[in-house]
Order: sequence, then structure tokens, then C-alpha cells
Amino acid sequence: MQAALIYPEYAYLPGRTPRHPEGWFDAIRDTVRPGLSVPELAQTSAWHAGLAYLEQGFFWEAHEVLEPVWMALPQGSAERELVQALIQLANACLKREMGRPRAVLRLCAMVARHLDRVGDAPVMGQTPSELRIAVRALENQIRRDAPNLQNSAI
Repeated sequence: MQAALIYPEYAYLPGRTPRHPEGWFDAIRDTVRPGLSVPELAQTSAWHAGLAYLEQGFFWEAHEVLEPVWMALPQGSAERELVQALIQLANACLKREMGRPRAVLRLCAMVARHLDRVGDAPVMGQTPSELRIAVRALENQIRRDAPNLQNSAI
């Protein structure tokens, strides 16, 4: 199910870089098919590309390829919550790059809520506690870089 991972030439950043051509991610997204089990979804190129893109700073792209995985997972499952947390984390990182600190903090709070619903056990090869640490680090970075947000409502 997994094809070789192809990285775009650049990370899409709204207002700064052009969008990728229509259909650029279709081959990756199409590795998610109806009826795949959770273990099968965890082996798709969409899942692996989403994780790799997130790690390498391709935040918009990570969201783009993780979305079909999220949509295919059972409602209310820990796996669906985890993938939603990753999508929102990618969104928070994108907002950081766009200079939108309030949005970053709002999204980090959403990620934390999704992770709370996941629990502590590893899900789809991901460790929620490590993701919580990454979210706190992002929040701390934003609060350090934008101290005027310390006491304001988000």
C-alpha cells in the first residue's frame, strides 16, 4: 500500500508561496480506500506521508494527506482523535509560520483536548505523551515570542 514518499518542491504557505498544482497529492490520498481496517490505514502512504510531512515542516501538505485517513477511521475511536490531533497540530504549526500566534494557541488547546480523549497508550505507532510535549513546546515558544499574549484571552 505504501509508495515511495515524494516531497513537494516547497511547503505551501498561504500568501507567500503558490498552491501546489491541483491533484498533486491524489496518488497519496488515494491509498486510503473505503473499508480499510485501522492497521491497514496505518500502512497507507497517506498516513506515512502525513507524519513525514509534519516532521519536515510541510504543514499544509500534512493536513492534506492526513484528512482522508481521519475520514476513514471509526467515529469516536482513539485513532480518529489522534489523527485529528495531528491535523490540528499541523494547522497550528502553519499558523505559527504565518505569524498568527493567537490561532496557534487556540489550535494547541484543540490538540490537547483531542489527545486527552486518546489517553496514554500508543495509537497507530504514535505516543500521545510525546505529542503533548510537542504541543506544550509550541505553546511555550509562542508565549515566549509574543509575551503580550500571556494574559489575554485566546
